[in-house]
Amino acid sequence: MIQFNLLPDVKLQYLKARRTQHLVYTAAIIAIAVSLFILVVLIGTVDVLQKKTIKDLKADIKTSSDQLKNTPNLSKILTVQNQLETLTSLHDNKPVASRLFEFVKDVTPSTASISNLSVDYTANTITITGNAASLDVINTYVDTLKFTTYKKPDGTMGNAFSSVVLTFSRGSSGATYTISAKFDPAIFISTNSVNLIVPVKTTTRSAIDQPTDLFKSTKTVNGGN
Repeated sequence: MIQFNLLPDVKLQYLKARRTQHLVYTAAIIAIAVSLFILVVLIGTVDVLQKKTIKDLKADIKTSSDQLKNTPNLSKILTVQNQLETLTSLHDNKPVASRLFEFVKDVTPSTASISNLSVDYTANTITITGNAASLDVINTYVDTLKFTTYKKPDGTMGNAFSSVVLTFSRGSSGATYTISAKFDPAIFISTNSVNLIVPVKTTTRSAIDQPTDLFKSTKTVNGGN
């Protein structure tokens, strides 16, 4: 059988355009429907689920808050906790008083003795009272304190003692003295490893390993507050 296409080309193009238009409309309707569905889901999530979640969270917060408010001695518990949190820093910053005697031994001339030693770790002051064979020994003691240094953690050098003040009196068997000074609190901090650098021209018990007693009569060490 022989078939003839009696439709003109214009008619064919028109029908093809109609089919294309139908497909575009169908795709657009489907896209709009999908978009509307997604929009409804999002609105439902925001308007329903999130509101419910926020409401539940507020209820949990109120419940926890009420429990805390009803806790007996809550303020005391919080105060104790805050104090416990500061213990570590307080321990690290507390002065290592055991270094004192080694430091005093390092800077005290071999012919000088100490009868009274007072230290205030709050004011960072030290007062030394004692006897020496001569005023030259006492002056040497004072100079030793003034020029004794130590190495800081950053590698720089610092003076271990400052504001050194001397009072003295002569006696038949030598001289008595009282030396007051300020010390750098860093030399007593536990986290710092400190070795005093004493002037080499000074002859101290530490330098010559002098076996004689450093302290004479009474000895008092006050730790301050």
